Amino acid sequence: MTALSKYRNIGIFAHVDAGKTTTTERILKLTGQIHKTGEVHDGESTTDFMEQEAERGITIQSAAVSCFWKDHRLNVIDTPGHVDFTVEVYRSLKVLDGGIGVFCGSGGVEPQSETNWRYANESEVSRIIFVNKLDRIGADYYRVVEQTKKVLGANPLIMVLPIGIEDDFAGVVDLLTRKAWIWDDTGLPENYEITDVPADMVDKVEEYRELLLETALEQDDDLFEAYLEDGVEPSMEDIKRCIRKGTRTMEFFPTYCGSAFKNKGVQNILNAVVDYLPSPDEVDPQPLTNEEGEPTGEHAIVSEDETFKALAFKITDDRFGALTFIRIYSGTLKKGDSILNAATGKTERIGRMCEMQADDRNELSSAKAGDIIAIVGMKSNVQTGHTLCDPKHPIILEAMVFPKPVISISVAPKDKGSTEKMGLAIGKMVAEDPTFKVETDDDSGETILSGMGELHLDIKVDILKRTYGVDLVVGKPQVAYRETITQEIDDSYTHKKQSGGSGQFGKIDYRIKPGEPGSGFVFTSSVVGGNVPKEFWPAVQKGFKSMMNQGTLAGFPVLDVEVELYDGGFHAVDSSAVAFEIAGKGAFRQSIPKAAPQLIEPIMKVDVFTPDDHVGDVIGDLNRRRGMIKDQQAGVTGVRIKADVPLAEMFGYIGSLRTMTSGRGQFSMEFSHYLPCPMNVAETVIAAEKERNAKK
Repeated sequence: MTALSKYRNIGIFAHVDAGKTTTTERILKLTGQIHKTGEVHDGESTTDFMEQEAERGITIQSAAVSCFWKDHRLNVIDTPGHVDFTVEVYRSLKVLDGGIGVFCGSGGVEPQSETNWRYANESEVSRIIFVNKLDRIGADYYRVVEQTKKVLGANPLIMVLPIGIEDDFAGVVDLLTRKAWIWDDTGLPENYEITDVPADMVDKVEEYRELLLETALEQDDDLFEAYLEDGVEPSMEDIKRCIRKGTRTMEFFPTYCGSAFKNKGVQNILNAVVDYLPSPDEVDPQPLTNEEGEPTGEHAIVSEDETFKALAFKITDDRFGALTFIRIYSGTLKKGDSILNAATGKTERIGRMCEMQADDRNELSSAKAGDIIAIVGMKSNVQTGHTLCDPKHPIILEAMVFPKPVISISVAPKDKGSTEKMGLAIGKMVAEDPTFKVETDDDSGETILSGMGELHLDIKVDILKRTYGVDLVVGKPQVAYRETITQEIDDSYTHKKQSGGSGQFGKIDYRIKPGEPGSGFVFTSSVVGGNVPKEFWPAVQKGFKSMMNQGTLAGFPVLDVEVELYDGGFHAVDSSAVAFEIAGKGAFRQSIPKAAPQLIEPIMKVDVFTPDDHVGDVIGDLNRRRGMIKDQQAGVTGVRIKADVPLAEMFGYIGSLRTMTSGRGQFSMEFSHYLPCPMNVAETVIAAEKERNAKK
């Protein structure tokens, strides 16, 4: 068993095509976990084991692998770069202690790396930076370092300098030891020699080394003073301790470079992971919450001696059965132990546990704090974000919050035989991916799939067809429109029903007004004098809230409405909670149409990269799509354009962009906010929705 201080739970994340999976492959080869390197472009990499990943050359789901380097145990998670699978990055960061941010030497800080960096900041994960692909045309290490400062607001701590660039890239100079690591052209990672710094780089190395020491030693006042005033350079051990401390507190990010594909510079990264990234017991412990999700002030201390606490962060179904990936924060877990799922209140015994190697597994008899493992065949309806704990000491770990889907498609099985298969398959897929939602339209019987983008849903349909053998008829994509109100009104509603015996009576006087964007549904009561007894207020609230799912314009959910109950009337015999709930529902139907309802649409934050000579075309096209250009940044290889564009106008955009830019343009987008639809668009959507409802 490895000591806790020698664990490193790390994730590799970056923009699409920056080289995450290739870097993971090289780490596995160097640490002896695999003997033949598989290439992404051949569809043979270890961690991209889904058919869809191998074909498209992209990572879709995060994969976990374990390996050893210098007596340290590394649990590595390779995450996707594409914005549609951001959930995989988000949930992986939640359970990791450190990360490697990979940036392309020529592409620099690209849109998705920005999003992932932001997630890592929110999760407070220490990172090292690896500028990859320095052998590519247009690569520039120093430019990418500057971009990390400007675009990410990061403080990169340069640890190595490249020797040569593009075709001449040969290796790196380690600034701390003043030694050059030079790889030969055989492409084998172990074929390198450590020599003196090339003569033409000596001055540059000294300049950057001084900068490195000054930044690092700020972590220790005594050492810093001795270095500045007396010129005393601390021991290598002290320097590394300072770098480790600053990395841990995210004061700076040790920055390395290389070419993972050419096997140059990967050893330095592994050394940095061991030297500078924190072990599980050095990271701030996870907060515990109550059932409402509010912090209790207690934490899950990372220690084997504490009671068992773990977080389920990923559910997946593979050829061996259902797997629940968990990160153990405290205590130990043995085969045959009983654990409690704090979310469902169910207890179950652990049958099989295993350590994952991408899609292979090694059986385990026990695991402890710091481990990332998979449990086979759990039955207590575990979902992503559920807490697993000791039944005698129930606790809840801080939950994960996932983004809401913004795009939907309708699907229907081609034949009767596929209907049952589809139900089972979709059930498994929803458990695996919290950003993938499914609902059945009761009126039409259609199944509606919702997700984060076109590619996301495209992959889901592909998995249904190939993995589960379900043939589908797929409808057109639907935008997640919403409704809101724009005027404040005072109104009154009375529910009165008499039909033998006791009747129903509830009268409410209320004010409805537009809420702050993003506030959802807010209910307050200012009734005085008991005109509506206090015990009926929740019923009125429930009545209003239950109607928020179906607006009066076109039946879309209603957002950002404030309701204030200020007066009313009741009957000593006939009033009941049911009567006031019905009054709330009737009041909603009566008043929302009077409050100037409005259709609102999802606006996407779009980040487009285009070569210089196509900027005008791209901007013109975004304007035609009702886009608002926010920013333009000129880079060495092209221009980045940031814009807010309605989702409804972005379908099929990748095809148009490729045509305009001769295949060289790229883009990413994520949900930003809702805005009112222009009148002509709203009328078209409402008419189409009414027609659809009429057909039902």
